[in-house]
Amino acid sequence: MTSKYTTLVTNEDEQIKSIGIPLGRGSSTCGYCSPPGERSGRDSSYHIALSAIRLTCEVYQRMIDRGWRRSGTLCYKPDLRISCCPQYTIRLNASEYKPSKRHRKIISRWSRYVLKGKEGEMMGIGTNQKNPESESKEQAFDLVKAIHTAEESFHKEERPAHRFETSLESAPFTEEKYQLYARYQRNVHNDFQSTLFDFEQFLATSPLRFEGIPYPSIPPGHLPRKYGSYHQLYRLDGNLIAVAVLDILPCCVSSVYFLYDKVWEEFSPGKLSAMREISLAREIHEAGISDMQYLYMGFYIKSCQKMRYKGEYTPSYLLDPEAYDWHPLGLCRPLLQQNRYVCFSNPSHSIQADAPEELIGKDSSIQGGYEAFVEGLGAELAQKLVFNL
Repeated sequence: MTSKYTTLVTNEDEQIKSIGIPLGRGSSTCGYCSPPGERSGRDSSYHIALSAIRLTCEVYQRMIDRGWRRSGTLCYKPDLRISCCPQYTIRLNASEYKPSKRHRKIISRWSRYVLKGKEGEMMGIGTNQKNPESESKEQAFDLVKAIHTAEESFHKEERPAHRFETSLESAPFTEEKYQLYARYQRNVHNDFQSTLFDFEQFLATSPLRFEGIPYPSIPPGHLPRKYGSYHQLYRLDGNLIAVAVLDILPCCVSSVYFLYDKVWEEFSPGKLSAMREISLAREIHEAGISDMQYLYMGFYIKSCQKMRYKGEYTPSYLLDPEAYDWHPLGLCRPLLQQNRYVCFSNPSHSIQADAPEELIGKDSSIQGGYEAFVEGLGAELAQKLVFNL
């Protein structure tokens, strides 16, 4: 097969920065509309897929801005028109995010626990550590300062009750991470089938090439120096209690996966991690990277209860599946309630919730064959990838 978009290359050709193997259209069972630990009884989720040998961070940024997502080295774009649970890319403007009262309480409670112990959860964290909830309402809440309050390298407590640390590292496999992953899958998702291979393939491998972040001056030591894929480790008293899998890209921090030890569930670790990732994007922006403005939170699925928490963070936007522009989540929700598939830029293209099956499958938004990749990527972006056929 030849086209102006393809070139046959070897994996060792270092002149080519982004290489992928088209896998064609595919389908799978769905885990979003099934009980925890189970999947749908038949294939009902449709996509096109690309096995990425390597990708530049700029190319992958542009891919996720067209509805793509990666799981390990597998990149896929859901076909929203015919899938049972349409998946809309969601992003948050990190610079404009203002934590709700509930979110501020979550941060403060964790800080009090780390610095003062269990007894300190319901009281202030000391005269030298301000409790944001006790400050004047007119005083702006400083998310970056608050999110780092409990960290050993930031606070000035002489005798904290616990030692809390976070760190960013490239995403290698370790037995410690895998054991935490296995416990998380069992205890939180009721998944007893996940294996070491699953962890390595989907969370410890990435096609993204590390590329220097062009800070105008030396950034704070805890910020990453390169775009690429990372594991953000959370340690309490030396023990690994959570891991965030992140892609740091030219315009965003992209949240890939988050896993934690269930014994800490009362502290809402998922919400804490989301706010820490918002803070990370904001800090990189404030260090001089003006394009770094967003936290991408994966997909928003209206029918999936465990996905709805993403709507708690504002201002959030959904990606239009046809025009590839962004629309405020608040304006999208009524359309999502009325339709099974929504085109926000042109609502007449939407499919009503009670549409017959034959109408739903009649006009897929992703065509078949090789042309699916050109359409899914867009002609301009497709020319930046070499397809290894």
